[in-house]
Amino acid sequence: MQQRFLAPVLLVITALLWSLGGVLIKSIDWPPMAIAAGRSIAAIPVLLVCARGQRFTFSPAQIGGAIAYAATVALFVFATRMTTAANAIFLQYTAPIYVAIIGRWYLGERPLPIDWWVIAVALGGIALFFLDRLTTSGFWGNIVALASALAFASLVILLRKERSGSPINIVILGNIIVGIAGAPFLLRAPLLQPRALWLVLVLGVLQLGLSYALYAEAIKHVTALEAMLIPLIEPILNPVWVMLALGERPGPWAIAGGALVLGAVLVRGMVMIRRRRGRIELRVDPPSH
Repeated sequence: MQQRFLAPVLLVITALLWSLGGVLIKSIDWPPMAIAAGRSIAAIPVLLVCARGQRFTFSPAQIGGAIAYAATVALFVFATRMTTAANAIFLQYTAPIYVAIIGRWYLGERPLPIDWWVIAVALGGIALFFLDRLTTSGFWGNIVALASALAFASLVILLRKERSGSPINIVILGNIIVGIAGAPFLLRAPLLQPRALWLVLVLGVLQLGLSYALYAEAIKHVTALEAMLIPLIEPILNPVWVMLALGERPGPWAIAGGALVLGAVLVRGMVMIRRRRGRIELRVDPPSH
């Protein structure tokens, strides 16, 4: 039961770590696939330590999840090159819609009415946050971003499917795929840049390795949809770090959008805490006669 209450905390920490990606990646003058490969290679030792000898079963869910992970990373990189970063981030975070629909059929996890409200409000908030940067241009880039969202949703569902096994091994296999696929780009990158190497190491160890280790642990104790809804705070935290590091200040619409996303996630969190406490009290209190 304690793990059930700890899982949302792990998801919040995961979102914080994910949100560091934007400011760190912007600071590295490497091709995108070289950065993707470098951070995946750096993440693998961290994930192996956190896996603590858990077995690779190479089950359909494990292999499918690894492919979904690799597709998520690769497609998002291409989407950001083919359309605006705001479009790519906004469209990728349509993933909770896919999780709500597919998760009900594949996992038997039925979304609550409040979940649909949170998805709608959070998407509206993200749209407001990026209001001045969302465009209708980059048609194929937007299509690729939607494909990235579907891959992200598939990853979360398959991680949840492996909850009784070893979800973290899905991430390890996924990073191996990304590392191999991106190796040619990495070998052509200017590797003798100490600052770039340091930033790639931070990206791999913290923003990718530790974050997904925490995510893989949390998803054992929450539904697939919960594992998507709580990290919705990530896209609004990402520009906050950029603002602090590079001085890019958000406008009033961005602040309003961020408040909507945070509010939606917090309200759902409070509702779920009350529901769980109610269930605990029903189990503990003896029946009256």
